[in-house]
Amino acid sequence: MGIGTSNFIIRWINFLTMLLAIAVIIFGVWMSTHHDSCRRSLTLPVLGLGAVIFLVSIIGFLGALKRNSILLWIYLIMLCIILVAILVFTVLAFIITNNGSGHSVPGLRYKEYQLQDYSSWFLKQLNNTKNWNRLKNCLVKTEDCNNLPKKYKTIKQYKSAKLTAIEAGCCRPPSQCGYPAVNASYYDLSFHPISSDKDCKLYKNSRATKCYNCDSCKAGVAQYMKTEWRVVAIFNVILFVVLSMIYFVGCCARRSAARSHSKA
Repeated sequence: MGIGTSNFIIRWINFLTMLLAIAVIIFGVWMSTHHDSCRRSLTLPVLGLGAVIFLVSIIGFLGALKRNSILLWIYLIMLCIILVAILVFTVLAFIITNNGSGHSVPGLRYKEYQLQDYSSWFLKQLNNTKNWNRLKNCLVKTEDCNNLPKKYKTIKQYKSAKLTAIEAGCCRPPSQCGYPAVNASYYDLSFHPISSDKDCKLYKNSRATKCYNCDSCKAGVAQYMKTEWRVVAIFNVILFVVLSMIYFVGCCARRSAARSHSKA
């Protein structure tokens, strides 16, 4: 393979890498538009990754266009670092999200979640007072709980609804408390709770309180974060495979070019 052919291949590889970077950025934008400001923990890292891949692809493209070996080496080294970073993050993401799952409740279509089921990393983040106060204030502003009566106008609709993890954990008391629901946002707290769970005492009908101080709410957020991390981890697996192929072909083309140059 001649130098010209190698550079041609590298240019096309970097063009494909640019398209891949744009796909990563589009994925990050999609995440930002489908989640409110409370639930965008991975949006900026994904957008940042897309921007870095785009920058690296430009360096490789210019290196092949100008036949600059220094730029090509920088391109390959940076791409290698990106691959290692993606691999490390993906492995950690799968380890962190390995624990935790919902518990089915008789008569309900949705699941309830318990904080102790999740990984120690999630527990550390959510039990941090500063982190939780920030998340709690954000959840109150989103009014997810206050919108439930608009979505479910009757008790029958509410009890047959499939609530999200955050709605199930933050907008209502745990079912084991035994509080009867008056409507989708109000429970009769005059009944003595049949459970000693501290969340039963923490729940209030107030719009600003609900169960935002409950462990069940933290568990709901943990389940949401787990789902989000899993989606990004699976996306990263695909990204890693594609980038690895691009890196391998780029290395082969670079080696072939260097061999052809030494023979010239």
